[in-house]
Amino acid sequence: MSIAGIGVDVVDLARFERALARTPGLRERLFAESELVARGRELPLRSLAGRFAAKEALMKALGDTEGIRWHDMRIVSDAEGDPAFELAGAAAAIAARRGITAVHVSMSHDAGVAVAQVIAEAT
Repeated sequence: MSIAGIGVDVVDLARFERALARTPGLRERLFAESELVARGRELPLRSLAGRFAAKEALMKALGDTEGIRWHDMRIVSDAEGDPAFELAGAAAAIAARRGITAVHVSMSHDAGVAVAQVIAEAT
């Protein structure tokens, strides 16, 4: 395997909170319903900001954004709670076209920011 792309993004939590408050429906436009809840509880703002940063980082790692919708890039968690991407639509098509067979994501938040890094691997 080889690295096909790397992406990183940082989100200011206060700015993200203002954007969600100012724009009705933005939360639902950015995230699938399954991304808003974990273990039966609504995710806090810092976690949503991390997921948004991950989606932005994924688009950078893919190297193309043509036709991608926010819901084409869903963050899912495995049994241990580790994040992963579930790609659909244009995001899945771009990954397939570029030979990307694995996508790794890491997210964190502290001191008023959320950060995410994505590494795309190709065969």
